[in-house]
Amino acid sequence: MALRFIISSALLAGTASLALPSSAQSPRANPFTTPSTLPFQAPRFDQIKDSDYQPAFDTAMKLHLAEITKIAHNPAAPTFDNTIAALERSGRMLDRVSLTFFGVVQANTNDTLDKVQAAVSPKLSQHQDAINLNPRLFRRVKTLWNERAALKLTPEQAQVLKVYYDGFVHAGAELSAADQTKLKDYNTRLAGLETSFQQKLLAAAKAGALVIDDKARLAGLDNGKIAAAASAAHDRKLDGKWVIPLQNTTQQPDLEDLTDRATREALFNSGWTRAEKGDANDTRATIQQIAQLRAEKAKLLGYPNWAAYTLYDQMARTPEAATGFMRELATATEPAQKREAAELQAQIDATGGKFQLKPWDWDHYAAEVRKAKYDLDQNEVKPYFELHRVLEDGVFYAANQLYGITFKKRTDIPVYQPDVMVYTVYDKDGSELGLMYFDYFKRDNKNGGAWMSNFVNQSKLLGTKPVVYNVANITKPAPGQPALVSSDDVTTMFHEFGHALHGLFANQTYPAVSGTNVARDFVEFPSQFNEHWAWDPKVLEHYAKDYRTGAPMPAALIDKIKKAAKFNQGYALGEVIAAAMLDMDWHSLPASAPKQDVDAFEAKSLAATGLDVADVPPRYRSSYFLHIWSNGYSAGYYAYLWTQMLEHDAYHWFMDHGGMTRENGQRFRDMILSKGHTEDYGPMFRAFYGKAPDIGPMLEEHGLTAPAK
Repeated sequence: MALRFIISSALLAGTASLALPSSAQSPRANPFTTPSTLPFQAPRFDQIKDSDYQPAFDTAMKLHLAEITKIAHNPAAPTFDNTIAALERSGRMLDRVSLTFFGVVQANTNDTLDKVQAAVSPKLSQHQDAINLNPRLFRRVKTLWNERAALKLTPEQAQVLKVYYDGFVHAGAELSAADQTKLKDYNTRLAGLETSFQQKLLAAAKAGALVIDDKARLAGLDNGKIAAAASAAHDRKLDGKWVIPLQNTTQQPDLEDLTDRATREALFNSGWTRAEKGDANDTRATIQQIAQLRAEKAKLLGYPNWAAYTLYDQMARTPEAATGFMRELATATEPAQKREAAELQAQIDATGGKFQLKPWDWDHYAAEVRKAKYDLDQNEVKPYFELHRVLEDGVFYAANQLYGITFKKRTDIPVYQPDVMVYTVYDKDGSELGLMYFDYFKRDNKNGGAWMSNFVNQSKLLGTKPVVYNVANITKPAPGQPALVSSDDVTTMFHEFGHALHGLFANQTYPAVSGTNVARDFVEFPSQFNEHWAWDPKVLEHYAKDYRTGAPMPAALIDKIKKAAKFNQGYALGEVIAAAMLDMDWHSLPASAPKQDVDAFEAKSLAATGLDVADVPPRYRSSYFLHIWSNGYSAGYYAYLWTQMLEHDAYHWFMDHGGMTRENGQRFRDMILSKGHTEDYGPMFRAFYGKAPDIGPMLEEHGLTAPAK
């Protein structure tokens, strides 16, 4: 359940958005030339054609560079307005096309869009270098930085200036001309490789879907899932067969229900080896190059490795702090994994299985143990989780109870795919807060996982309100069937909407620090915090109703869900820790390290975690770890764990102060959700929580014991 930022050329050093208005207009009648006339400047998907993107990028980059040149060569002495605010106002057309294109290419791509992405990614990298490494522009920014004490800036302006100055330095503005030439080469090559990785992985996942010839092999799946598998086969012109598409993660949802062990093993291995088949979609050679180039770039910029380079502006600050935190978690998690594995092996033995537990058995037998211990069967739960009811009576209801906001579905806003739903979001006083898109169903042309981002960013300077979207990969039901979702899907919906709230409540003047434009190890805090409300009794009783009868979920079933909440936590936490430590190991390589054998490096890294990686494999293997090789989470996957600590602390604060109340929601909105990056993260969090982050509530929520000091 990942947040995915759009990495566009409108980002300065990965943090500062160079967004906005230019009075210049392209002579070409292109939908991106002028702001959209739709409400909230929503993209004109009714007018945009695939052929519009490439010329729009080319024109927008030229316009943006002209604006940058004008700012850099301004004969007047630098001021905040004629330099920093001017940068914030520049690049409006580029912002429009970038945010729209990268939103669509990740959720609904095709061959044409893939070619545009491959062509434009290196150009965007070069374009960004032309800004970051412009010496006249940096001199103006540095002058303001050196004179900042006398500028009488507002707190937000002071923070924006800091973001810009740090961003320029971090991007290489103080390197020699020769080193800047090397840096530009690294950036161009990395942009191409990261795009290549994404496209290879999408193709590998599609090709790796499990094709079933015999319906008997699907034993254990309900009629809806079997119908969906038949529909997926029909879409691929494989009538008479069944297709189980791959999720982005190592484990696949159907492993829980499939009773045929050979089918489970085949499905697991299809995902495990999806990008390691030695064909055109094998990602390992690309990974080798990305890892080495990142290490070399970090060295050029004065850092020992990519992790140190990346964490300079994160809440954790250093790889050592992040790694120490993860090792503490691993020590607390490993005993739970052993207990859980022993329970599952006992279940296998008790039911006549004459085999040792393997990863493809875990979810299936965990479900059996859960049912035996708590009398909880996920198939008993699913009829109460109909997607649209979960969204409107669950996700929206919780947001209303906490923050007073309301939602109205719209059919007049064009979308990029027919399944996408759009809502206007209204603030507590009835004013329009923003626009929200939901794209929930899995498609072969959609990247795996789930994410949130913006089509339009909030900014008082620019007069724009947020246009936000959530994307997920929930299996679409066969025609005529209800869209029933799993408890994990419910959690995902609340998670991604937590990100959406962070974007919708943005209340900044300057785009550089607006909304979710924050550190990786802070941005997942609001989303993971929002997951708690999915299971709050008040919210659950409002949306968990039988789709056939409308009857609420029985109290006895709710009680079972609560009691089972801490079940299997050694697995749930361990797979994320293993993936996060694998990420950190890849990005702790020095520039002197040779290209790594991907499989050997991964095996060594996982073995060093001290976790049971044989039975509990990492949530992502190196070869399909989209987050770290293409989606901006390099040396940052630990953020999901770090922010779990923050959100459990925050939730405990809520419970200690009355739980789900409007007063508490408003306080969280005022002190966290509406702040963007206007303050440093540590002081911001301490102001809300009353003290520094504490790992105790996180371990307690997972049913784990803190290791002895």
